[in-house]
Amino acid sequence: MKLVFATNNENKVKEIRSMLGDAFEIITLREAGIDIDIPEPHPTLEENAREKSMTIHNMTHQNCFAEDTGLEIHALNGEPGVRSARYAGEQKSPEDNIDKVLSELNGNTHRQAQFRTVISLILDDKEYQFEGICPGTILTERRGGKGFGYDPIFVPDDADVSFAEMDMAGKNKFSHRAKAFQQLIAFLKAH
Repeated sequence: MKLVFATNNENKVKEIRSMLGDAFEIITLREAGIDIDIPEPHPTLEENAREKSMTIHNMTHQNCFAEDTGLEIHALNGEPGVRSARYAGEQKSPEDNIDKVLSELNGNTHRQAQFRTVISLILDDKEYQFEGICPGTILTERRGGKGFGYDPIFVPDDADVSFAEMDMAGKNKFSHRAKAFQQLIAFLKAH
């Protein structure tokens, strides 16, 4: 089965391809000849994921999926949440975003957080959604050089290293995105 993945993020493409193996052919936006930055104007991950998948489906008329992910920090009332990529501004700088989180939490001992991913799949003109959650803790400083985004400051529950200190296989054992994609894969295999 061929699916267009509505993302320009090569790190996310690598993650999903590492989970899917050869079962499905994932086509990136670039491979599909699409060069747009899909807006994320909505207040929820669910609506933004739907916006992205519907935009690409309407352009390609192919089965496709999109995801939206947010880091939700309890002490910050769920922020950065839906604004995770743009938390420190429209330049979408991971370093600036991490700096802002660390600054906002400075001195706060309540550092519980979760990553949450919502996938919107358009299959045969119908939409289906899947969610994955990874609870964890925000560190007081960066650790590790792997991964992307907030990975250097997030340690999943039941782990003793940050996402940025894990290889892809290790990250996929805990990852919110992996949990959502496992649901997606199970759904696709059943159809």
